[in-house]
Amino acid sequence: MIKENKASKYLLYAIGEIFLVVIGILIALQINTWNQERILKIEEKGIVKSLHNEYLQNKKLITTSITQSETCIHTLKSIMNLIGKDEEFTRKANSDSLLFYAFDPPIFRPSENTISGLIQSGRLELIQNKDLVNLIYEWGRTMKALTDNSKRVMINLDDRVFPYLSKHYSLKDMDAYGELQWENKTILAIDKLKIFEDIEFENITDDFIYRVLYNKNKLVELETIIDSILKETEQ
Repeated sequence: MIKENKASKYLLYAIGEIFLVVIGILIALQINTWNQERILKIEEKGIVKSLHNEYLQNKKLITTSITQSETCIHTLKSIMNLIGKDEEFTRKANSDSLLFYAFDPPIFRPSENTISGLIQSGRLELIQNKDLVNLIYEWGRTMKALTDNSKRVMINLDDRVFPYLSKHYSLKDMDAYGELQWENKTILAIDKLKIFEDIEFENITDDFIYRVLYNKNKLVELETIIDSILKETEQ
């Protein structure tokens, strides 16, 4: 009987020891989980702060690009207004300046270091704010559409606009308004105003307005996304 009691006590003691060990392990695991969650929260906070700072810069850049796009479109429309008019009317306009600024659209180059790093490293999943994650993906899709069209705009300039102008206009006279800053106009005989009587030039200009307007609309969409990202990343 005494032996049975001792055996029962030892068994209960052993069970108690095992229970305490298990509890200790569970507590240690929970503490480790809390520490990991705390570290991830700190990392997430740093990511959100970096995103906010990056898009504050992009906000300034895109505001400038939208303004430049609007100026470009306005100038292109001024050129369209000269087409088909009599020579006396077209001579009053500074066609050299108009052409230089009309066919010099802005290229939006935002800072995307933080987003690129998040996507490449797979750390985007650290962001718990799903609205912010969706905005980041929306930014990527809209930015791709803008970039693709911007490439087509540059190809259009190289393949259509400048080849036409180099045959029918003086690029030197246009470049007087750029970095070259020519002081004297071309001395070669050329009737530059003939382009305003040419349907090909009208079509080239009309097509170019459409392309620049598409870019401007995408910039406006991106500006809205930036505003939303800034709102979601305020701390």
